[in-house]
Parts: sequence; structure tokens; C-alpha cells
Amino acid sequence: MRNRRFGSIVLTGALALAVLGTAPAAVASGAASGAASGMASEVASEVASGVASEVEQGAAVTAGGSRHRVEVFAEDGSIGRATVPAASPYLTGDRPGLAPAAGDGDVTPILRSGDSAGKVDVVVVGDGYTAAEQEKFRADAAAKWQELSAVEPYAGYRNLFNVWAVATVSAESGITGDPDRATVRNTALGSYFWCEDIERLLCVDTKAVENYAVKAPQADLVLVVANTAKYGGAGYNVASPLGYDGIATVAGGNPKAGQIAVHETGHSLGKLADEYFYDGSDTYPAEEGEPAEPNISMYTADRLTHDRAKWYRWIGRTSPDGGVVGSYEGGGYYPKGLYRPTENSIMRSLGREFNLPGREAMIAGFYRHAVPLTSPTPAGTPLTRADRLTVDLPVAGTTLSWSLDGRTLPQLRGRTTVDLRTVPLPGPRGRAHTLTATATDPTPAVLDPALRAALTATLSWPVTR
Repeated sequence: MRNRRFGSIVLTGALALAVLGTAPAAVASGAASGAASGMASEVASEVASGVASEVEQGAAVTAGGSRHRVEVFAEDGSIGRATVPAASPYLTGDRPGLAPAAGDGDVTPILRSGDSAGKVDVVVVGDGYTAAEQEKFRADAAAKWQELSAVEPYAGYRNLFNVWAVATVSAESGITGDPDRATVRNTALGSYFWCEDIERLLCVDTKAVENYAVKAPQADLVLVVANTAKYGGAGYNVASPLGYDGIATVAGGNPKAGQIAVHETGHSLGKLADEYFYDGSDTYPAEEGEPAEPNISMYTADRLTHDRAKWYRWIGRTSPDGGVVGSYEGGGYYPKGLYRPTENSIMRSLGREFNLPGREAMIAGFYRHAVPLTSPTPAGTPLTRADRLTVDLPVAGTTLSWSLDGRTLPQLRGRTTVDLRTVPLPGPRGRAHTLTATATDPTPAVLDPALRAALTATLSWPVTR
């Protein structure tokens, strides 16, 4: 009964989208049989019990951390949720105790923009790739990054990212459940389709993922790329001690699967809520209070404007996902009592753009991990007039100013390389001065002053002559 129940939850999420005119197909063929009747009452039961009202975007861990609530993604773009084991029944042996295969755990940079301390580090871990298929894995990893980074605001902020591919050598090629549910493969992460009887739900052993992600220099986002062309994936919102908040699993050989990663990073980086809902579930209980997420609210556009709250600065503007920013009822899994900023952003269905409030939240999320100003010369390094100082501005359009002992040097504005012989150093020889570079990303995509604070960074060096 449990498998049928979660299948009906996913299908009901799809039906909710159909009611709103998106007319999605069934989410999972494995969940379709016997699931149509009683779907609304089952979802209402989930909400009443407090399970579906958890607003942490797709992850609820039960006692002992043995199960996760994850997101399920249909080929038509609709999204639902299910509860799955944290461990994979197909992970054989205690891999950390086994002698690793040659190349297992090797880390290859797909994109290296700078030191991890100032970048968002994306770690791509493969599964179902044998020792002879590691070049294929790296090509698939690079392709998934290209799919992700083609979407705004990633496209304009590529140089804020490092991308690392961590090799996992599997004993067998392919993924359990492909091409059919009777197929079982011996793989490093135990990835498998037909998770909880949902064909397209691609689950993984989360502890095994962490054992490989730790090998990268840093992990802010984790993406599992499975060696399969079969569409599928899952979105885990997990709080890892390594620092990452989510795991997205995707099919390495399927060109649609990259959208799953885009949506999932809306949660892990943007801290965005899901904007879809389940038809037939209850009204959001007002006693729960205003949700913390920036893209759902108990209040209409008029109230948000009056209170100067949430996305009020964007109201009335045309959004890249289509339509105008306002208040559209339904979101955070509830059809009533919560509002979302636009009709249909990527936080509601795949294949869409982030809406304006979503883009703002994503850029702010980038800058929680990255900085708009770096230098190959560490801040604090003693310099003299004989030195040349270089700084890097990873984002196009970033403004750069310089000051000496707190006084602006207008002649150096915008210069990323400074010959210190051209910097006037008043006072006696040997006197210490402080040279400071200040960079600001002036993007109009971030309006909230509280978020804009992270878009400025400074570096300072002592200089003597």
C-alpha cells in the first residue's frame, strides 16, 4: 500500500498541473496502476499528518535518517514527491573497505575558475561507468554542466563556478532498472530506477555519494550522473557535513535530464520553495505563519506591496518565465492559502526559466559561496613599489575602484592590473600604506538591499616604498 500511496501523490501533483492548464501526462508508469482512485483523499491525509506540509523543498528525513523525501520528475516537466530509502538495496559490499579499482576516486576539473574559497564548487559523481568508461563519464559530466549553465542566471555567472568530476569505477556498465525493472547492475553508488515502484525515479545510496564527494576540493552542490540514456532522476535535499545541501540524480545520456539539476539547485542554492501543489490537498494552515522561502507567501501582491515584503519590488514587471510578477494562488504543495510570484516558473515545472524573484535568490545563493573579487596575490601580502598587482573580476560588468589609506584613487578605476610605481605613496620611505580594491556586481537582477550586500567585496594589501 505504501508504494501505491506515494505513486498517487506523484500523479496527483501531475493532475494539479493539468487543472491549471499544463495537461501533464502520468508521472510514472509504475505508479499508474490502481492509483487513480482516492488520490485526493490520500494527499489530504498526507497534509493532515504534517508530512506534505514540510516546506523544506523535497526532503523529509525520518527517524535515524533512513528515508528521504525526494522530488520526482516526469518527462512532461511535471514534478511530484515520494519518500525513498537513504540506502540502496543494490549497493553490494562495504565499498570503503574494499581495495579500490584503478582510477576510482580520481578528481578531474571540468571547469576551474579559481580557488575553491571564492567559488561555487559543483561536484559531479558518476555511477554505472566501468574503468574503461571513465572518459565517457567525464564527457557526460561536462555535458550536464553545459545544460545547467545554459540557463540564467548560471549563464551570466559561469566564472563563479568550479566543476569537479569524481570518478567512480563500477563493476558493471549501466544502471539497475534499465531497460526494465528486472535488470540489476553492480555499481559503485547503487543507483536504480523503479525506486518505490516509480519507473523514472532514479534513487541512489546517499552515504556512498558522500564518500566520493569528499574527494573533491570542496562540495557546494552535488550531481550524480548515471550511465543511462533513460530519462529519470531525483532531487534530494540533504544537509551533508561536507557543506552541500542537495543531491540531484540525472541520466547522463538523456538531454532532458539536465533540467532536473536546474530545479534542484533552486532549492539548494536559491533556498526557493516548490511552486507546484497537489490537487485535493488542504488549504495552507494560517497558524503555520508566513513561510521563510522568498518565493511563496500567504499574502497577495497588494498585501506584499503594502508590507514591503518578499517579492514586492518585482510586482508588475515582466518575468523571463512568461507573464507578469504578481500573486498566483497555489504553491508550496497547497492549492489554496499560499501564493507564488508567477504562473509557471522552473520551480513549478521543468523546461521553464527562473522567475524574477527566483533569479534574485539564485544570484544571492551564488554569492553565499563565491566572491566578486579575487587575486593571485593573497590579501595582506606585503608589497613594494617594485610590484605589479593583479585582481580578477569573474562577472562581466563588475565595477572596480581603488583607494589608498581610505582615499579614492580615481585614476585606477576599472584597472585590474596596477603597476605600484604609479601609485603615489606620500610620507617618508618605509611608511606603511594600505591599498584596497573594491568590486561590486551592479546587476539589476538583485533589488533587495539585504541581498546586495554580498555583491561587494574588498581586498587590501600593505604597501611601502
